[in-house]
Amino acid sequence: MGARRVLVTGCSSGIGLAVAVRLANDERRRFQVVATMRDLGKRGPLEEAAGDSLNKTLEIKELDACCEDSIKECVNSLSNRRVDVLVSNAGVGMIGPLECQSIATMKELFDTNFFGLVRLVKEVLPDMKRQQSGHIVVMSSVMGIQGLLFNDVYSASKFAVEGFCESLAVQALKFNIKTTLVEPGPVVTEFEKKVYEDAEKMDLSEADEETARIFWEIYLPYSKKVFLSLGQTPEEVAEQTHKVITAKEPPLRHQTNQLYMPMTALKHADPTGRLPLDTFYKMIFKHEGMFNATLGLLRMLRKK
Repeated sequence: MGARRVLVTGCSSGIGLAVAVRLANDERRRFQVVATMRDLGKRGPLEEAAGDSLNKTLEIKELDACCEDSIKECVNSLSNRRVDVLVSNAGVGMIGPLECQSIATMKELFDTNFFGLVRLVKEVLPDMKRQQSGHIVVMSSVMGIQGLLFNDVYSASKFAVEGFCESLAVQALKFNIKTTLVEPGPVVTEFEKKVYEDAEKMDLSEADEETARIFWEIYLPYSKKVFLSLGQTPEEVAEQTHKVITAKEPPLRHQTNQLYMPMTALKHADPTGRLPLDTFYKMIFKHEGMFNATLGLLRMLRKK
């Protein structure tokens, strides 16, 4: 069997770039990577990271996940339109009080994070069905499992992604098509850095005084502590994604960060939802010492 063609979106930086490079440098040369991005003017970092694999096991193409014509044009440019593995990674973030976010901005986020995925799958799924094989890999998030303070809209988009894929996976399996949701926790990338930089400049005039205080004095400092304690690199997530794609029986869901798993496990431990709700509420608003101690313990485990 020849190399499998992998189409990866959102490769100008971060996780998408790292995944494309990791697959292109696969030790057994099992993949031919089509690394895509919306703006080819931002291809420099990918070209540099790709090194010797550029134009050998990795080629760069333009693809805008928010444009059906762009997706179709990219897929049509591939020999026999064949995509063996789709890695849907392109996405945008949003944090802050709900009152301070416009409906238009929320729609834009869903257009990328959710409908971008749907457009991609609509384009490649019929061909995968005809060839009776394929693997749809979607970069989701632990926030597609469990909501997080001031991440209401972003988390909602990832919940939508999870529901879409879980439903589609049943039908896809009938055609020998695998589906995997890769669920990173905190990842230290330019994507995350920009989200937090924007948050620090956010106009909170629409929020009440107490909500603004919670965002500034509790949420932002806590988030920075979480990233320092639990944050993965894009390369770590790429390595986990490589393992999923090369697995004989890939899972439907794969969390990349073992240290974050106790937090998501709370949701499954109590069907009523009270346990994770009470735990997060107390950690954030009642027991700062417990929160800091927990992160300290996780930092120690990570070093070991």
